Amino acid sequence: MTLLKREEWQDFVRDVDWTLSYVDEEAAFPEWFSGTGKVPREAWLKWEEDYKVSYQEYVYTQREKETSTYAVKAALSRSTTFDHLDEGWKSSTKMHFGGVAQVEYTAVLAELKMARFGLNGAWRNMATFGQLDELRHNALTTYFGHEFVVKDPQYDWTQKAYTTNDWVPISLRTLFDGIMTTSNVVDCALQVPLAFETGFTNLQFVALSADALESGDINFANMISSIQTDEARHSQQGVATLEILVEHDPVRAQWVIDKGFWGSARAFAALTGPSMDYYTPVEHRKQSYREFMEEWIVDQFVRTIEDYGLKKPWFWDEFMRGLDTWHHSLHMGMWWWRPTLWWKPKAGVSKDERDWLREKYPNWETVYGDKWDVIIDNINNNNVEATLPETLPYLCSTCHLPCCNPTQSRDGSWRIRNKSLSYSGRTYHFCSNGCRQIWWKDRDNVNHQTLVDRFLAGAIQPMTVEGILGYMGMTPEVMGDDPDYTAWTKDYVGREATGLVQVGGAS
Repeated sequence: MTLLKREEWQDFVRDVDWTLSYVDEEAAFPEWFSGTGKVPREAWLKWEEDYKVSYQEYVYTQREKETSTYAVKAALSRSTTFDHLDEGWKSSTKMHFGGVAQVEYTAVLAELKMARFGLNGAWRNMATFGQLDELRHNALTTYFGHEFVVKDPQYDWTQKAYTTNDWVPISLRTLFDGIMTTSNVVDCALQVPLAFETGFTNLQFVALSADALESGDINFANMISSIQTDEARHSQQGVATLEILVEHDPVRAQWVIDKGFWGSARAFAALTGPSMDYYTPVEHRKQSYREFMEEWIVDQFVRTIEDYGLKKPWFWDEFMRGLDTWHHSLHMGMWWWRPTLWWKPKAGVSKDERDWLREKYPNWETVYGDKWDVIIDNINNNNVEATLPETLPYLCSTCHLPCCNPTQSRDGSWRIRNKSLSYSGRTYHFCSNGCRQIWWKDRDNVNHQTLVDRFLAGAIQPMTVEGILGYMGMTPEVMGDDPDYTAWTKDYVGREATGLVQVGGAS
């Protein structure tokens, strides 16, 4: 029997569809789940991905990746590489494992949803491969992180972080539940494969991979590089969906992509920004967070949406200004609330490190220098207690991150402004105009309570810092603390104190 050439059967097997006879179309693809909206059902027949793959090819490629990745891991497990890694870099890996491992499983659910309710046979076929990708990512990340539990109990949060009531996973669940599990499949394809995976996974996987290699963590670099090689395939679902939606409903396409991009930008400012600009040893930093964002995210994202006739998001100027402040403020806030973290936040403000920060961010010293000076003086005068939290900060009702974004006034001064609005007899607080606008447009679908909301409602008992830590699941052996105060305060010993006061969450 003569075997058919690949090009003779590929199109047939990747686009299997059929005419329904036992149920009507709406029952099989309900609008609230499929989300076709203004797009005629027949328009989805044109859905097509650029890069096509058969199951045989998929299995072969993935087997090769798995073999290579685990072979490197097995070889390195017999070495002492991990023991010699910088504690700041280890914190970067702990953030990644705890913040990403179970999100990868949430992505499995998103892909399965598109594999069932996608409006084209080829789309459902691609999503089937996508869910296998994400299941692999979940297994890989969980397995690699779990190896280090015997060395450091904070790595146990690889598996448990996402299901706790710690404020960081609450923020992550708010974002990913919104774009992965509660959205219809059209919106999901625009927000996850397009806005999130096409752009922002480059930030976490490419940028950190480069820093990992420089820091000597070949194991981690190998793992995340292997994961990133899958993204180019299933992220095609985003562009293929956009091509059809933008033809029939460009207003919806613009809004869905805009809010997906904004939510991702806020999350990665907390997840990746501190790792790149503070936790990675200064001599090993390949690029600053802003430089990488501009090269890998900004240019690529703008080029993609403009190619399809869309405009820059309405929040673009605020976002671009935020590249100079968001992650610095969140880093200071996380360092201040370090007992709530499952990693050891490295302050990273020695004189050499501050020189690097000033070079990359000319306004850094003006905005943050005096706040860190107060913290440094308190530590050098044995007043570490003054650098620990006593109150809760405002948490944004949209992204659930601290409201700590400074903006510049006309007179040149920098201050954090309270961006709030009242609705149904209640006042909501926001970190930015972008978050406030997104919440307002989606307000009837937003039901997530911030940690502060839960505290004020009496869900956290006792209503003390100890009660909050217990609610978050933070126990003494995993509570975060600076790995080495002396490393960044010794440069300032003996100078005249700028003021020995508690800065009270000066983030």
